[in-house]
Amino acid sequence: MVGIVIQENESIDRALKRFKKKYERSGVLKEYKKRTFFVKPSIKKRMEKIKAQRRSQRNDLND
Repeated sequence: MVGIVIQENESIDRALKRFKKKYERSGVLKEYKKRTFFVKPSIKKRMEKIKAQRRSQRNDLND
């Protein structure tokens, strides 16, 4: 569970911004979207293969 401690004299807007950033980095929403629908194993394997190819291309460009 994601939570923050509001500091003294901290505005609500700033606290909300910190919460949103922490929430985004934790990957809760990403995990939720991943679990909401079923992906066939063959499609999952294909997607992982495409991701690996993209990662490899990005690494080649950086070198």
